[in-house]
Amino acid sequence: MRRNKRSSSAFHSSEIGKLIDQCCKSADFVTFQLKDSPFFISYFQTLVDKKVLHRDILTILKDKQFISLEDMKHAIQVEDLVLTTELSSVKQKLMQGNIIIYQQEAQPSCLLIPAFLQENRQVSIPETEYSVVGPKEAFVESLDTNINLVRKRIPVPEFQIKEFSVGKLSKTRVAVAYIEGIADEENVNTVIQRITDIGYDQIIDSSFINQMIADNKNSPFPQLVDTERPDRVASVLMEGKVAILVDGSPSAITGPATLGEFFSAFEDYVTVWNIASAFRLIRFLAITFSVLSTPLYVAVLTYHYEMIPQDLLTTLISSRAGIPFPPLLEAIILEWTIELLREAGARLPTKVGQTIGIVGGIVIGTAAVQAGLTSNVLLIVVALSALASFTTPVYQVSNAIRLIRFPFLIFAQLLGLLGVAACTAIVVAHLLKLKSLGRPFLEPVYPIRLKDMKDALIRLPFNQQTSRPLQTRTDNKIKFRPHSSPPDKRDIDE
Repeated sequence: MRRNKRSSSAFHSSEIGKLIDQCCKSADFVTFQLKDSPFFISYFQTLVDKKVLHRDILTILKDKQFISLEDMKHAIQVEDLVLTTELSSVKQKLMQGNIIIYQQEAQPSCLLIPAFLQENRQVSIPETEYSVVGPKEAFVESLDTNINLVRKRIPVPEFQIKEFSVGKLSKTRVAVAYIEGIADEENVNTVIQRITDIGYDQIIDSSFINQMIADNKNSPFPQLVDTERPDRVASVLMEGKVAILVDGSPSAITGPATLGEFFSAFEDYVTVWNIASAFRLIRFLAITFSVLSTPLYVAVLTYHYEMIPQDLLTTLISSRAGIPFPPLLEAIILEWTIELLREAGARLPTKVGQTIGIVGGIVIGTAAVQAGLTSNVLLIVVALSALASFTTPVYQVSNAIRLIRFPFLIFAQLLGLLGVAACTAIVVAHLLKLKSLGRPFLEPVYPIRLKDMKDALIRLPFNQQTSRPLQTRTDNKIKFRPHSSPPDKRDIDE
């Protein structure tokens, strides 16, 4: 065999030949002619598994003489061989790690042999959705591995995958997963239509898809659930929802979603229902406290200090004695400091970030109080509100909570408690209008669907969750039919 960067001029006058010429400009592209043969082999060595190349392809090609590519196709024992004349198919397969074999003459046919190199990290534990109890597997950057993690949890032929290539330059593999007969066809078609309409050049992560197919692209609230847990994806698929997996992304997107889903952790389903319900209510209360605590502090101290009890008012006056800033500026300084600590901790290495977050918070907070720049009461309130914002199992919601606190502060300064109420009304009105894949985002609160309340604010026992959510518009609404419980029989000792 001899390596050659140029083939015959006759072949390179064709469209496929021009493609080979263009690829030859890259240092990692290899093309050579088989010894005593009219066939050429070309591939990107950084995309091809050399073991497959030498063991399954070159070993056969050097021992036999072939007359045509058709004979070669039958001799090579590799799956998914394609003999084609389409330039688009050759270009796509070549860039995905296929080896192409062509003749010296100007014949348009090419034999495409898959030999792509797979470099994937091992399946590890979830990082952003970690749970003490339950499965410990998380998605990785390989689409095939991620589909395997979901399919082994749904071992039925009705589990369907529709795959697309999205991105004019990236050609990213995007898979739409659903269970046929359970998922509503309108939801599936909506997802497929929005994905195929994407005209962006590059799709690097599932978050790109999440932003591009959202119903309201200007809303700070996420309208689709982004999760790294295959068990969660399998669970929502069985409820009749649709999942989107992207090659190169360690997370999946599920929808249609409701606001309550962002406060639901997978641990809620592996613990006793009453304990899970209590924890879920704690999350709702924590988020409410995170949004309203600092604005209420500003509103009360600015306009409504007569509402404060006498004993508490004395404490607040003593804590604010000597503070040169009004309550609004004092709150914004502390909120901004908390955000700086968050960003610094997130961008630094894990061990350094944790140290910066803890030490920085203690040092800056203590120094600010001692310097008379802020009150110790507000410092406690801001710290608790920042801590409460992390109680959401889905990270994207905590970002929205961090953002909307600042408009609440502005309204509280302008109009006091009336401003807080007005800002609350604006947020609620926005949530009422929000949709997820065309379905109501605040369901089952609005529109009111009492049957779906069994797994919204609280989680009822499994034997009472006999039907799937009405929001999914599923054709198969019944999960299971409960059997009538037999009469209690007394024990022999009773």
